Amino acid sequence: MLIDWFTVGAQALNFLILVWLLKRFLYKPILNALDAREKRIAKELADADAKRAEAQKERDEFQRKNEEFDQQRDELMTKATDEVKTERQRLLDEARQAANALRAKQQDALAREQQSLNDEITRRTQEEVFAIARKTLTDLAGTSLEERLSDVFARRLRKMDGEAKAGLTDALKSASSPALVRSAFDLPAEQRAAIQNALNETFSADIHLRFETAPDLVSGIEFTTNGQKVAWSIADYLASLKKNVGELLKEQSTPEVEPEAKSEPVK
Repeated sequence: MLIDWFTVGAQALNFLILVWLLKRFLYKPILNALDAREKRIAKELADADAKRAEAQKERDEFQRKNEEFDQQRDELMTKATDEVKTERQRLLDEARQAANALRAKQQDALAREQQSLNDEITRRTQEEVFAIARKTLTDLAGTSLEERLSDVFARRLRKMDGEAKAGLTDALKSASSPALVRSAFDLPAEQRAAIQNALNETFSADIHLRFETAPDLVSGIEFTTNGQKVAWSIADYLASLKKNVGELLKEQSTPEVEPEAKSEPVK
């Protein structure tokens, strides 16, 4: 069989032309499209990875902030709870202190009122007792008792201690008027003379005297000169007894200070 080289050449040329045409107008655009698609896909994948990384980063940041928020919330709640407990305890302590202070004031007022009542009862009782004693002794006093008292007064003058005697001596020397002798009853001349002699002997001088009656003296005699005084009377004993009784009652009525109650914290 004979080969038609012309036909073979023409077919080969046609094939080459076809290949070139396919490559030029089909394969190359397709390859370019495939390359473009691959690049687009690679870019989209890269963008997706970047977005995924950004999303992961944002999720991690959100998680961190959420954890910080939870921690801050817990801290704030703890702090607020502690502050509420502290404020509650403070208010309870203030209320307790106010109640204790009010109770103490009420007790103090009640104690003062009771003490005032006791003092008033004691004072009135004391005044009545001493008034009765004074009146009784005044009613019992008489001339014979006064004479006996003048003798006792004269002995007291002679037994006067050095300090009192020195004070009266200075007062007598500086006095510009006669010394005064007061008694509840008018002393007879004999008792006046006895007192005069006792004073003269005591102070080794001639003492100028003036005698007066003083009904307020309860069975006693009083000698005064230039602001100095020496006396002996039942009234002095009553006054001394009254003072001692008053001091004793005052000591017994002094309220004891109660220890302040300690407040315990409320749990």
